[in-house]
Amino acid sequence: MNRYPLWKYLLIAFTIILGIIYTLPNLFGETPAVQVSTNRQSIVINDQTQARVAEALQTAKIPTDGMFIVDNSLKIRFKDTETQLKARDVVENALGEGYITALNLLADSPTWMAKINANPMFLGLDLRGGVHFTMQVDMEAAIQKTFERYSGDIRRELRRQKIRSGTIRRTQNSLTVPFREAADLEKALPKLRDFFPEATLTPQGNNLVLTLSQQLLDQVRSDALKQNITTLHNRVNELGVAEPVIQQSGSERIVVQLPGVQDTAKAKDIIGRTATLEVRMVSDDVSLIQAALVGNVPDGYDLLYTAGEMPQPTLVNKQVELTGDNINDAQPGFDEQGAPSVNINLDSTGGSIFADLTSQNVGKRMAMVLIDQGKAEVVTAPVIRSAITGGRVQISGSMSTAEANDTSLLLRAGSLAAPMEIIEERTIGPSLGKENIEKGFNSTLWGFAVVALFMVFYYRLMGVFSTIALSTNILFLLAILSALQATLTLPGIAALALTLGMAIDSNVLINERIREELNDGIPPQQAINIGYQNAWATIVDSNITSLIAGIALLIFGSGPVRGFAVVHCLGILTSMYSSVVVSRALVNLWYGRRRKLQQISIGTVWKPANKAAGQE
Repeated sequence: MNRYPLWKYLLIAFTIILGIIYTLPNLFGETPAVQVSTNRQSIVINDQTQARVAEALQTAKIPTDGMFIVDNSLKIRFKDTETQLKARDVVENALGEGYITALNLLADSPTWMAKINANPMFLGLDLRGGVHFTMQVDMEAAIQKTFERYSGDIRRELRRQKIRSGTIRRTQNSLTVPFREAADLEKALPKLRDFFPEATLTPQGNNLVLTLSQQLLDQVRSDALKQNITTLHNRVNELGVAEPVIQQSGSERIVVQLPGVQDTAKAKDIIGRTATLEVRMVSDDVSLIQAALVGNVPDGYDLLYTAGEMPQPTLVNKQVELTGDNINDAQPGFDEQGAPSVNINLDSTGGSIFADLTSQNVGKRMAMVLIDQGKAEVVTAPVIRSAITGGRVQISGSMSTAEANDTSLLLRAGSLAAPMEIIEERTIGPSLGKENIEKGFNSTLWGFAVVALFMVFYYRLMGVFSTIALSTNILFLLAILSALQATLTLPGIAALALTLGMAIDSNVLINERIREELNDGIPPQQAINIGYQNAWATIVDSNITSLIAGIALLIFGSGPVRGFAVVHCLGILTSMYSSVVVSRALVNLWYGRRRKLQQISIGTVWKPANKAAGQE
């Protein structure tokens, strides 16, 4: 009646052993490390890379605590942060261009655990320390950029058809394209309608009005937010940050959290920058330049300055011919004179546009304009000597090697669909995170201790079994979170503490059911069996209602709320297994082998029928 088959005992023992193995990595802590990765497909991190790094560190007399290669990334451990900082500079100099060297923190668990994917949980910003940014996306700039793209496409199509038009103007949600003759408009209209099926094109006299619906504009805003999130992910990956949090907050904001980041200044610089590349034509008309220098900038032009110590004024057309959206890759390099440069590969669309632009403007100057943090400057403005085909472009100017590296990183990571501004910044030090961990651990430990004492005092030996089952519940929960590589935050620790109380509820129900059966005079063996059976339905009902609430938080919540919900839902599932299956196995092992069981150690059982106290 109260015996499990051998396979069930073995299965429970196997799950407990597995839980121990996957929980252990969380006890080893973290160690400072330098992570070496690459953003070029032609470079592979292999044993030769490891040998070069080891030789450089040995020459510099910098000791390591081991290094290994995983996921095309070399990771080197050090005993302290001071050694880590020195090693980063040595590794950067030894490897040169093409490698990304980032500071990181690695789990200090044994290598054999990492090989079976037994890794510690990631710790959130509030536990590990790091930086938090809230960024506001300029949606009006995203709309303006969309209209500029439409304007460029219209101009290129009209050039192909050899149709002349006036200056394209934007009025709120539409573009007005003036034609010199109505016949030109009629000729261009069918092709433009095929070219822009999502827009509404309406002839008004000699003008063509292209209108975007409100639904399409909302889609542009949504796409801009998604593209910016993707771009931020790419930039953070370039920094080598593990488990970043980059998510939407409202309709126009993005939250970026970088747990464990040590080089916060570098992170802010890369993430906060909004570098985009634009190709525009240059006007060398002396009279227009002179007028612009005295404050009378001609309509349709911007007066920009070149980068460097001696900036030169350049009058560039506002019409954007090509943007960073068409960049496939960007790498630092050197031009023919040996000066730092950025080598750009364009996609097929960008290569075609660039080839048409250069073939139609031979002898004229073309400006490469870099817009970074709201500031536009001309990187280079060469004269077009001949058509440039193949989609390969090199930009160089008054830039240092470090600036070329940063510029290529930003362009390679992707162009932002709209500028962003950091409106909130918080830095959480590792000492505060350590304090949060200690407080969370102590609160959970004391909560467990008080619950355990109560159960043992009130239910005696059955309380001991309940406490052991409660311990396995925590074990299983931590193991699952570690195996899933979930991110633990302070709300997650709160959910862990809450799980203790909810898990012991099941055992209280079971013990009270057994007491009721004993109170009615049912033999102990039968009382145990009936008690577990009758309590099961109540346990399922109560846990399902809590699980529904947790799933709702998981679906509709965000950030800390979701962290709480994940631990809460997993804790409910593990508690049902531990409180029923594991505790029943312990009871079966202790009492199931006794055929003539006379009493159960479950505390006081009152029997009103004979007014006698129950047995222990």
